[in-house]
Amino acid sequence: MKSLVNHFEDGIILTNVDYALGLGRAHSLWYMLFGLACCGIEMMQTGGPRTDLDRFGAVPRATPRQSDLMIVAGTVTLKMAERVKLLYGQMAEPRYVISMGSCSNSGGLFQCGYSVLNGVDKVIPVDVYLPGCPPRPEALASAIIDVQKKVVREPHLRKNV
Repeated sequence: MKSLVNHFEDGIILTNVDYALGLGRAHSLWYMLFGLACCGIEMMQTGGPRTDLDRFGAVPRATPRQSDLMIVAGTVTLKMAERVKLLYGQMAEPRYVISMGSCSNSGGLFQCGYSVLNGVDKVIPVDVYLPGCPPRPEALASAIIDVQKKVVREPHLRKNV
């Protein structure tokens, strides 16, 4: 990881503006509460005092218009897939998605069911896949750190050509 600070005797700090903006954006992720099944309980636990996502700068929001991270936790049915895509479309750019649990990754135990979507990546792009049934709160904290690393690496002032 790049060092933010280059020390000189006069206290001058040198850094890349994209890197500084990336640090600010990475440590102010607002995630949308979107628990669909048993993984939703683990997602709620992650906001509790033991894991405490607030210390990473991740704050829960109940509306897509204020969120820049969607955590899809649980089984996505075909009926709910339309709403997932709609909510993802209402989020502001840039937006990120964590697919939490086996059910949202691949359908899980219910993948043979006629009404279950075999992976949320069929309707929206996913940045980080979190395996497990259900994954532990510590694993979700690690996935949020992975999203933060991705945000820091992205250019904010210039476009990729």
